[in-house]
Amino acid sequence: MSRRTVGMRVELDGIGLHLGRQCRLAFVPAAPDTGIRFRRVDLEGKPETPALVEHAIESERRTQLGEGEQALHTVEHVLAAVVGAGIDDLIIEMDAAEPPILDGSAMPFLDALLKAGAREQRGEVLDIRLHETLRVESGESVYVVEPANALQVDVTIDFPHPLVGEQKGSWKVTPAVFAKELAGARTFGFFHEVEALRAKGLIQGASTDNALALDAEGVVGNTLRWPDEFVRHKALDVVGDLALAGRRVRGKITATKPSHRGTVALVREMLAQSRREGQLENRVIEAEELMKILPHRYPFLLVDRILQIEEGKRIVGIKNVTINEPFFQGHFPGHPIMPGVLIVEAMAQVSCPLLMGTVSDHTNKVVYFMSLDNVKFRKPVRPGDTLRFELEMTQVRGRICRMYGVAKVDGEIVCEAEMAAIVRDR
Repeated sequence: MSRRTVGMRVELDGIGLHLGRQCRLAFVPAAPDTGIRFRRVDLEGKPETPALVEHAIESERRTQLGEGEQALHTVEHVLAAVVGAGIDDLIIEMDAAEPPILDGSAMPFLDALLKAGAREQRGEVLDIRLHETLRVESGESVYVVEPANALQVDVTIDFPHPLVGEQKGSWKVTPAVFAKELAGARTFGFFHEVEALRAKGLIQGASTDNALALDAEGVVGNTLRWPDEFVRHKALDVVGDLALAGRRVRGKITATKPSHRGTVALVREMLAQSRREGQLENRVIEAEELMKILPHRYPFLLVDRILQIEEGKRIVGIKNVTINEPFFQGHFPGHPIMPGVLIVEAMAQVSCPLLMGTVSDHTNKVVYFMSLDNVKFRKPVRPGDTLRFELEMTQVRGRICRMYGVAKVDGEIVCEAEMAAIVRDR
């Protein structure tokens, strides 16, 4: 199955639910293996935050990624729409800290994604499916995950209100079912909580236009889209928070009284169990963390991101080749080609985090390469290309490791090599 991104840029704007600030949000096509990433265009350097559970922060009534000035609040509805649309690679640009709430559901975001269209592209679609049943409890929230080949959510909620009470629902989350049954379900709250929440700085942008507000009698200033819209919205939230796995989730998830905090805890446990079961880990290592592992620095740091690591077995990383690379000044003027020796060097740098895993403590360690064999260059690499490096460990003897690696551009091999290296003290 091919990965998918959007076909063109689309924008929405409106006020945020909790912070009450205006935000313009754009869905932007992304390169293969980018994953889902938020980009804060209102901040210097336009920092990006991957939609991954390691960036999730415990927050009341919302899902938050990151802290401080770069924090992103209430991202669950956007992410639910991305999951519902089956998008794997996407940049979500925002000029504020919180997406617009719009009508309180995921439908406006889904409509925008459908308007943008989907474009298939190279790369492996990653998923997570457990082989054993998993149970997770977080406060009142209880989750049970059973093995399955597709995502199904069975949700039960119970609120002491005559219009809500106990509601149950079950949905197999396909694009068609999500669009018809879940995307339009709106967030809801109770009037008796408003004063306390606003005192905490929450629901500053809430109104009866963007949320279902319930008093003692029923819904105020609005009508329900379904009699059980409340449980449908909780299911929508679960789907959105599951996006933080960084993979397409396969499994039957039974959620009783789900919460954002609970679903984030569930995602963490699912990833932990998948590692225990030997599934491929989709561990993203950004440049900042890479510089704690690699001694290289500009202009010789030739890795932008590690995408996948299967400890002791395999690693995948990328290098985005731009016209600003210093070597293009002389190689060659008017006909820029990336030097083959630097392609091999980048491949070697990608392997270092994998090799460091062969020692118990990689602090103050460095990787030295001992040999290169059967190096072949098949196609030139030019500005604008994204190099994808895939390396497999073929032999380990003490601190000496042998590997086979390929470099690809748009799915075609441009370079391959066999190499040997040793991990030594710096």
